[in-house]
Amino acid sequence: MRIDQAAHRHGPAAGITAVASCLPDTAVSSGQLQDRISGASGLRLPPRMLERATGIASRRVAAEGEYASTLALRAARTALGRAGLDPRDVDLLVFASATRDVAEPATAHIVQDGLGSRAHALDVTNACNSFVNGIDTARAMILAGRSRRALVVTGETPSRAVRHAPAGPGQLRDGFAGYTFGDAGAAVVLEAVDRGGITDVDGETRSEHWPAGGIAGGGSRHPRGDEHTYFTGDGSRLREAFEKVGTSVLDRMRRRTGLEWGDFRHILVHQVTLPYLERFVELTGVPRDRLVVTVPELGNMASATLGVQLDLVHDRLEPGDRVLMVGLGGGVSIMTMVWEKS
Repeated sequence: MRIDQAAHRHGPAAGITAVASCLPDTAVSSGQLQDRISGASGLRLPPRMLERATGIASRRVAAEGEYASTLALRAARTALGRAGLDPRDVDLLVFASATRDVAEPATAHIVQDGLGSRAHALDVTNACNSFVNGIDTARAMILAGRSRRALVVTGETPSRAVRHAPAGPGQLRDGFAGYTFGDAGAAVVLEAVDRGGITDVDGETRSEHWPAGGIAGGGSRHPRGDEHTYFTGDGSRLREAFEKVGTSVLDRMRRRTGLEWGDFRHILVHQVTLPYLERFVELTGVPRDRLVVTVPELGNMASATLGVQLDLVHDRLEPGDRVLMVGLGGGVSIMTMVWEKS
C-alpha cells in the first residue's frame, strides 16, 4: 500500500535543531563473532565467512547492564546539551526503536525517568524505520500545535537477538541476517523553524512481506519461550522487496520536489550489508560520494543507523544544506525524508 505523506510547506515547518548519537564502548569483530558461533555450535565455517558475505568488519555491542534505554538516554542528554536545553524544556518525548527494554510499559517512560523530564511520552515501533517514523510523528504533532519542542530518541540492542549457538546449518542460515547487527543510540530535538526544516516526507508499505523477517517472541503469538527471541529472516526475500519498492519511492520524491541527487549535501541510507548498499547505489544512481557509509565498522544498527549517520555529518552542515534520509524497515516499509538545515 502506498501512502503519500508529502510535507508541503504552508507556513512554519518543524526542523531538527540538535543531533546526537551513542555507541557502546565494546567492539566485536566479525572474526570474533564467527569464532564464537563456531565454538558454541561446532560448525566448521569458511575463514572470514561473515566478513566476506556482509562487508562488515566490526560492530559495537552493548555491555552487560546497558539497555536500549541506556543508549537512548546518553544520546538524549548529549542532544539536549548541544541545544542548550533542560529536559523540562521538552514537552514531547518519543522513543522510536525496534528494541525496547520491557514489553510494558513504553520504554519512553524509562528514558523520561532517567532524564527527569515531564513531557508527554510514548513509543513508536516500526522495525528499522522506527526512528524516521518517530521524527515524522513528532513533526506532525508540532505542526498540529500539540507540541512545542520534541525529543525523539532511539536505543537499539539487536545484538541480543542473535543466535550464537545455532543447532545446525539450517538455524545458521535462518538467523544469518542477525549477524549483521550492531548496537547504538541516537537522538534529535525538533521544534518549529521559520525556514528550512523537514520539507518532504513520503513512504510506502508492502505488508504482505511481514513474515520475511523479525523476532517472533514477546507478543500474543509467542509470549514466552527462548526459541522465539532470536532474529530470523529470509534476507533474499527482504532484499527483493526493497528493490521492487524502494526505487519508486525515490523517483516520486524527486518528481514531487524537483530535487536531484546533487541538491543533497548528504544522502543517509539504512545499511544492512555492504553488498546491499552497493546494489542500492546501482539501482538508484545515488552518487556514492553523497553517502555516509557506516556499515563496515558499525554494522546494521537497526533504526539508529540514520541517527548515527546524521550525527557524523551534522556539525559540517551549513544553513540551507539539504539531507535526504532513506529508511528501509522489515514489514516491509520504505520512507524518504527531506530535511534542510535552518
